Amino acid sequence: MERMCCSREKGKSMRIKKEGVIGLMFNFKGKKSLVAILVLAMFLIANVAVVSAAGQVLTTGKWAPNTYKSMQKLIDDYGIKSPNYNSAKKPYAMFDWDNTCIMNDTEEALYQYQIENLAFKLTPEEMGALVRKNTPDGAFVKDYNNAAGQPVTLDAVATDIVNDYTYIYEKYIGFKGLTSLEDIKKTDEYLDFRAKMWYVYDAIGETHGTKVSYTWVLFFFKNMTTDEISALAEKSNDYNLGQAIAKVKWTSPASLPGKAGVVGVSHWTGLRLTEEIADLMRTLRDNGIEVYVCTASLEDVVAVFATNPKYGYNLPRENIIGMRLEKKNDVTQDLYKTDWIQTAEGGKTIAIKRVLADKRGYGPLMVAGDSGGDWNMMTEFPDVKRVLLVNRLKGSKFGKLCAEAIATLGKPDAKYLLQGRNENTGLWMPTESMLKFGKDAPALLAN
Repeated sequence: MERMCCSREKGKSMRIKKEGVIGLMFNFKGKKSLVAILVLAMFLIANVAVVSAAGQVLTTGKWAPNTYKSMQKLIDDYGIKSPNYNSAKKPYAMFDWDNTCIMNDTEEALYQYQIENLAFKLTPEEMGALVRKNTPDGAFVKDYNNAAGQPVTLDAVATDIVNDYTYIYEKYIGFKGLTSLEDIKKTDEYLDFRAKMWYVYDAIGETHGTKVSYTWVLFFFKNMTTDEISALAEKSNDYNLGQAIAKVKWTSPASLPGKAGVVGVSHWTGLRLTEEIADLMRTLRDNGIEVYVCTASLEDVVAVFATNPKYGYNLPRENIIGMRLEKKNDVTQDLYKTDWIQTAEGGKTIAIKRVLADKRGYGPLMVAGDSGGDWNMMTEFPDVKRVLLVNRLKGSKFGKLCAEAIATLGKPDAKYLLQGRNENTGLWMPTESMLKFGKDAPALLAN
């Protein structure tokens, strides 16, 4: 309880929303304490009738002090307290989702959850077609050679996945068989399927780029309704919020090499809410600044996280902009929506223009992101006054924005603002520096 209540300055109690309490609970390493829930419920009842101007001020939380001051100045200068505020021309803020509003990636966590729980509505033939879909054949880059040092082709790993999935499909009680999930997970076929499904996603991204892999991974929702995807996403969120932040390696069994051979690849586990982002979103909206999300994940998946009251972000569904798939009678198809943009990299700028900027005649007031995938929307709108950079020690063009944030540190109207995070806990740190996973010394910029 100390991290959530005692560390906040006077007046924070007046800003807690009833619907955000359950969401905040998940930051206690995913364990929901009955005592904590009861205490917070009493806390809310005691304050339910309290109204205060503190509801329009950012909570200091774990903000880097200079970043906090600059964000609060933005709110004061352009929100409802400003004499120039025009309710007919409301300013708006744009947030990336994965690794910006939360720690780690919602879509990837859900893909892992699908694999681990065999949460597919696919026949073996459909599975094989999806693994190969829209992806060039041939060998992956050398970093994805198998354990024997041999190149691995898409066809080889797809063949192994289909063989594994066919075995699982016939045996698993969730498909056509009688074997429990617990027992099916003990089989070499399942262990091979699990490792190679994650391996092929990672290998496609590194070989052909995230524009290919970010849509490829969505096709495994084929045959699901919107409600089924939403329910699955919620289960994944709740499960992963309770998992440790860790790097885990899945390796296929040597007893079942198949055509691809033995392969292994690491991935993150665990998700974490970011209380400061949720508070920023509330404060912006309290001050008449609308809040939107533009994500490279499936829109329906992120909408669960961003709109469900128990997670604390509480955004309107229509304010979520992301990847979209074709649907027939509400059943998801393995086709990207033909009249919609792929909302990754430069596609984010195009989507924001189509949904908002072109209609309103102006771009976002601020943008928040964590990587080069957000660079376009951070730099291509002349109306942007602040860019919040969640520090992940990224280089390249995103790293240049981080360097500019350091060069203008402390200036009241600095455009680029850097915010640090501890990757070991998933929580922010009150500094511009960040602490990489497994490290004990924070760093400010990538080498």
